[in-house]
Amino acid sequence: STVFWSFPSQQGSLVQSRLKEAQDQRTTNQAQIAEVRNLIKVLIASIPQDTRTHALAELNRLKKELVQLDNELSAYSACDPVKLDETRRGILLAKEAAIRWTENFCIALAHFQRQSLVEPSEIRRYLGVNDDYEDIC
Repeated sequence: STVFWSFPSQQGSLVQSRLKEAQDQRTTNQAQIAEVRNLIKVLIASIPQDTRTHALAELNRLKKELVQLDNELSAYSACDPVKLDETRRGILLAKEAAIRWTENFCIALAHFQRQSLVEPSEIRRYLGVNDDYEDIC
């Protein structure tokens, strides 16, 4: 008995034709790549070696100079006014945040003392604040 799916379908032949086109394109591209690589080898061989050697030495010298200048720049960056301003602003913000936290803690501590008549040391222990805690203000 003949089954209908045993015959090649239009979809299957379309896929096969696309596959063949892709394979042809691939072989064409590989040939072009090989041609370009050969051309590059010819161009490299045509450059005089002493010129290339001199250019490579100049490149290495400039890379070393760049590293040296980067090191010098990083040494001077510690005195950069913009970074100093950012650091000062960060310090100011951290201090303000610490003062807010201290103020909030003091308010909460006073509230709990008034409400529950509990010792401050027990409240501090419950909140995880050490006995060596000092107010910033």
